[in-house]
Amino acid sequence: MKLRRLSASLGLIGLIALLMTMFAAGAQAATPAPGYSQFAGCPSPAESPTTAVCLRSVVTSGHFKMGNKDVPITNPMTLSGGLDGNLRNFAKSPAGGLTPVKQTVPGGVIGLTGLDWLVNFLSLDGLKLYAVTELAGVPELGETLKLPIRVHLINPVLGNNCYVGSLSNPIVLNLTEETTSPPLPNKPISGHKGTPIFHEESGIFTSLNSEAVDNSFAAPGANGCVLTLFGFIPISINGLVNTASGLPAPAGTNETRQVMDMELVPVSRVYP
Repeated sequence: MKLRRLSASLGLIGLIALLMTMFAAGAQAATPAPGYSQFAGCPSPAESPTTAVCLRSVVTSGHFKMGNKDVPITNPMTLSGGLDGNLRNFAKSPAGGLTPVKQTVPGGVIGLTGLDWLVNFLSLDGLKLYAVTELAGVPELGETLKLPIRVHLINPVLGNNCYVGSLSNPIVLNLTEETTSPPLPNKPISGHKGTPIFHEESGIFTSLNSEAVDNSFAAPGANGCVLTLFGFIPISINGLVNTASGLPAPAGTNETRQVMDMELVPVSRVYP
C-alpha cells in the first residue's frame, strides 16, 4: 500500500514513512480495540474495505466569521472517520463525522434578525442564539482540508430548519496551515503547523496545537428561517436574517481560524 504524503494541513509530512510499516492485515471487528475508543468514528474493514488510516481531529478554539457575525469557537468540535492508503476518500462509521456542538452567537437572536421587540417577549435564555456546524458533503484531503459545511442557527424564534448553507449550496472551507491568497478586501493570513508526536507503543501519530485558516470562502444567504406568529402563522424571515447578518457574503469577506489537535493510526490497530 502506497502513501504519498499527508496534507500540509495536518502537519505530519515527516512521519509518512513510519505509517507504511504499520498496515498489518487483521480480522475485522465491530468495535475499536481497548485503548482506541476515540476512533469509534472510523469505519471497520467490514464497513469500508478501502480504509487504511483512522482519523480524529478536534478543533479546540478559534473563530468563524461570515458576513458581519463573528462566532468564537469555545466548545470543542470533533471530526472523525477513516482515509484510504493515500489519505483520501474519507469514510465514517455511524459514530463518525462532525459532532453537533453548539457555539454561542454574540448578539443573540435580536442581533441576527434585528427584531428588537423580541426583548419584550423572551427571557434572557430565550434570546440566546446558537450555531451548530454540520457536514454538507464529504471532506477531502489534498493541499488543504476541504470541508463542505452548513451552519444551523438555533433559537425557537427561527423554527427548526434555519441554516446558512445547504446540502446543495454549502459553505466550502479549504483549511490550510500555510498562507492564504484571498480575494480583496481580505488580506493573506497564515496558520501554523502543530507539534508532531509518534506514540510507538500504540502506533498513534499526534499533531498538537496546529492552526488551520481560510479567508477565501463565500457564505450564502440564510434559508429555512421561519417566524411563527400566534403559534400558527409562519412568516419567512430569511431576508431579515440576511440583512442583519450581512449575508450572502462574497469570498474575501469571511474568515475562520481553527486551532486543532489531530490523531492518526492504522486501521489495523483499531480493528485488530
